[in-house]
Amino acid sequence: MSHATPVAGDLRKKVLRVLFISLLLDLISFTFILPLYPKLLEFYRDHEAAKASSNTVLGQVLHGLNAYKNSFARPINDRYDIVLLGGALGSLFSFLQAIASPIIGRLSDKYGRRTALLWSMAGNILSVALWVAATDFRTFLASRVVGGLSEGNVQLALAIATDISDDTQRGATMALVGVCFSIAFTFGPALGAALSTITTVAANPFATAAGFSLFLIVTETIYLYFYLPETLPVAPAKCSEKSGSEVKSAAPRARTNSHTLLNFTHFTFILFFSGMEFSLPFMTYDLFSYRSAQSGKLLGFIGLVASLLQGSVTRRLHPLKVVQLGVVSCAAGFFILGRVTTEKGLYAAAALLAVTSATVVTGLNSLSSFEAAAGERGNKLGNHRSFGQIGRSLGPLIFCTLYWWAGREVAYAVGGAGMVAVCGLVFGGLKTPPGTEMKRMPQTTDIGKKINGVKMNGKKSK
Repeated sequence: MSHATPVAGDLRKKVLRVLFISLLLDLISFTFILPLYPKLLEFYRDHEAAKASSNTVLGQVLHGLNAYKNSFARPINDRYDIVLLGGALGSLFSFLQAIASPIIGRLSDKYGRRTALLWSMAGNILSVALWVAATDFRTFLASRVVGGLSEGNVQLALAIATDISDDTQRGATMALVGVCFSIAFTFGPALGAALSTITTVAANPFATAAGFSLFLIVTETIYLYFYLPETLPVAPAKCSEKSGSEVKSAAPRARTNSHTLLNFTHFTFILFFSGMEFSLPFMTYDLFSYRSAQSGKLLGFIGLVASLLQGSVTRRLHPLKVVQLGVVSCAAGFFILGRVTTEKGLYAAAALLAVTSATVVTGLNSLSSFEAAAGERGNKLGNHRSFGQIGRSLGPLIFCTLYWWAGREVAYAVGGAGMVAVCGLVFGGLKTPPGTEMKRMPQTTDIGKKINGVKMNGKKSK
C-alpha cells in the first residue's frame, strides 16, 4: 500500500482552518431546521387545511402516511403524524444524497475539490432560498429535493482532509469533521429555534430562520471562493495530457480492506443505527411521557459526551480501533434499550450511543480513505457515503415498522442482533492497513490546538 505524501505544513494549516470554519458555517445552517420541523410541518398542514382541499401534495403525502400508520395492529397516537412526515422527508433527503454523492465525488476527482465544492454551494444557496420563499409545502419540498441533490460539503471535506494528510495523520484529521458536527449540533438547533420566534413575513413565519441560514451559506461560499486552495494531488489537466500508459500502467493498488466490505459495513451499521435513532422519540414518549424539552435534553447529553470523546479518544486511536469500540457500544446500547424501565437505564444506553456517534462513521471514513489512491478519493468516499445514505433512508421505515408490529423488546433485540452481525464484519473482516498505525506527534497545528480547546470546553456534535 502506498503512502500519501503530506503537504507542506503551512498549506495544511491553511486548509484545516478553512475546512473548520466553512464546515461550522455549513453545519450550523444545516441544523437550523431540525427543531423547527414539527411546527413548520404543522404550519403547512394547517395552511392547506384552511383551503379545504385534500388534492395537494401535502394532502396526498399525509393520506399515504395514514394508510401506512393504520396498517398496524397497535394504534399509533396522532401526535406522531408530524413525526412520521418529518421522517419521510428525512428518508427522501438521504435517498437523494445516495444518488448524488458518487456523482459529486467523481466530479471532484475530475475537476478538483474546490470546483466541485463551489458548485455544491450554489445548489445549497438555491435550496435555502427556496425555503425562504416557501409559503406552501410544495415549495418547501422542492427546497429539500434541491438540497438533497446538491449537498456535498461533508463528503468533499473528507476528501480534502484526505488530500492533506498522510496515513498516520488521517484519523486525527478526519476527527475534525466530527468536531464540527458536534459543535454545530450544540448551537445550531437552539439558534434556529430562537430565530423561529421572530416573524418578519406573515406568509412564512419561518422566513427569519431561513434567511439567516441563507446568510450563513452565502458567507461560507464567499469564504471558500477566496480562501480554499485546490487540494487534488494530481492536476486533472495534466492527467489528461499524459499518454495513457503513465497513468493506467501503474501497478494496481493493493488494498488491505476492499471498498465493497467497507461500504457494506457502513450500510449495515447505518441501517440499524438510524432506525434506532428515529424510534427514540416514540420509545421515550411511550415509556416516560417525554416531551420536546426532555427529548432535547437527552439528545444534548448524547452530543456533549460525543464531542468530548471526539476531542480525546477518537483522534488518538487508530480508526479501526475506533470503529471496533463504537460497534460494540452500539450493540450493548440496543440490548439495554430493549429492556430499559428507568431513566437511569435510558441515560446509560444514551452514553453508549454517544460513544457510537463519536466513533464509527469517522473511523469508517478514515479506513475508506486509506484504500483510495489520490485520483479516486472523491469517487471512493462518495460511494462510501452513498451506501450510508441508502441505509439511512431505509432504516427508520424498517425499524419503526418492526417496532409497531412486534413491540419495543423485539425491535431492539433484532437491532442488537443486527449490530452483533456488524461487530462480526468489523472484527472478522476489517484489518489495519500497513503503515497507518497512529504515531505520537508533537502538538499538530495552531488550528488543532484551537479545536482541542473548543472541544475540551464541552462543545458538541451532528
